[in-house]
Amino acid sequence: MSVVAPATTIGAVRGAPASARAAELTARAVPGAEPTTVQMVAPFTGEPITSLPQIGDADVRQAFARAREAQARWAATPVAERAKVFLRLHDLILANQDEALDLMQVETGKSRLDAYDEIAVTAMAAAYYGRKAAKLLAPKRKAGALPVLTRTTEVRHPKGVVSMISPWNYPLALTGLDAIPALIAGNALVQKPDNQTALTALWIQELAGKAGLPEGVWQIVLGRGSKIGNALLEEADYLAFTGSTDTGKGLAARAAALLTSYSMELGGKNPMIVLPDADIDKAAAGATTACFSSAGQLCVSVERIYVHESIRESFTQAFVNRTRAMRLGTELGYNVDMGSLTSTEQLATISKHVDDAVGKGATVLAGGKARPDLGPMFYEPTVLTDVTEDMLLFREETFGPVVAVYGYTDTDEAVVRANDTRYGLNASVWTRDTSAGERVAARIHAGTVNVNDGFGAAFASVDAPMGGMGESGVGRRNGVEGLLKYTEAQTIATQRGIPLRPGRAIPSRAWTAGLTVGLRALKRLPR
Repeated sequence: MSVVAPATTIGAVRGAPASARAAELTARAVPGAEPTTVQMVAPFTGEPITSLPQIGDADVRQAFARAREAQARWAATPVAERAKVFLRLHDLILANQDEALDLMQVETGKSRLDAYDEIAVTAMAAAYYGRKAAKLLAPKRKAGALPVLTRTTEVRHPKGVVSMISPWNYPLALTGLDAIPALIAGNALVQKPDNQTALTALWIQELAGKAGLPEGVWQIVLGRGSKIGNALLEEADYLAFTGSTDTGKGLAARAAALLTSYSMELGGKNPMIVLPDADIDKAAAGATTACFSSAGQLCVSVERIYVHESIRESFTQAFVNRTRAMRLGTELGYNVDMGSLTSTEQLATISKHVDDAVGKGATVLAGGKARPDLGPMFYEPTVLTDVTEDMLLFREETFGPVVAVYGYTDTDEAVVRANDTRYGLNASVWTRDTSAGERVAARIHAGTVNVNDGFGAAFASVDAPMGGMGESGVGRRNGVEGLLKYTEAQTIATQRGIPLRPGRAIPSRAWTAGLTVGLRALKRLPR
């Protein structure tokens, strides 16, 4: 594994001193009556980036009160006008991408190409909903109880004020993919980003204001979940959460008691199946991206690879060679393949999983150790084999640049093993026969399955729903579902002419007999 030295210092964000720009963005967060502060640390160096104000419960509740006032005005704005805001946001994201890429690299430690994935998918979502929202949210005619005589319409109303809790690993994409549809549907939004990546969330909120989003419609609150979590849940009309399965379960239980609807994207232990006819070089290259993008710190990252025994040795060698050739470093540019982990907690978990596996007999084919010589949170991209069920990383989500390779003898076995998990978020299938690959994909218990790709094909298909089965989540983001989940459906039915119940002058028996004849006739009418 080669090392790329930094081409620019962490102490500067392009175009302005880091401290001044960080203070400017931080000032956009909701202020508190008596805020405390926490220090943000750059994963590349362990050096402080900035201090973030941490507000309290009462401050968050006041933010919700302001959001309700702003939401009433925003919801009254025609959908077509709301959509224009996000079409402008699309252009602003692309025009200002260099600053966002710097911010994401400094906050998360990821490579620049991995950060660009977030730019691309967020811009795509803004354009998609900007073009589609007016039609998707328009009133829809529905079949009435009686043809012609009953006029029925489905109307969509915004939920109200959405509470969004977003994670640190994809701070732009996992803000934008939820915030954009929630806002364009006519809701206001109160977001709590993770402290580690708060500046990126504040950056896109700032751009949304420049694109025309009214003041107060999108507010960002900074604080510990233990301090402001109650307010975020109790004041919300809808909860959008991305994070760990354990935290999601706790929030779901509390939301159920409040009858607050929610969607959640949670953890994963994602499999990749390499069929015997797969192009080995392409599959090995795809596995490198699928396993090590953002240092493996993404919910859809592959952590288990099942390779047919007939090609297992050749695939594994090609994959290991590519893994060993990866360039690690801290450069704010495109010359690095993999950057740093984001936190010491992740470093500890990954080290624990690998050390446990090696101690119980697993073989390290590539990587397998931390790299403090590169930075305090670096860990090498790691490939293991001989992993058994008694090892932590066999079933637990590692959430890092670690993957285990297993062999299999027939496709049915591979599908059974891929589905042997409590999770069901993402999967990958590699084959030259795409029709066969799609048939295998349909048998995998996962919300998204990519054929001849690791995760990007499904992740970037913003017209299609994305989410988890099993303990990987509830609900979907992206596509029609990703917008309509932020609305309440209302049915308005107008009855004309003949009533649905007989008048006094008509005997009930005669009425029901006649209606029965009519129901039989309705069944035979064209749809």
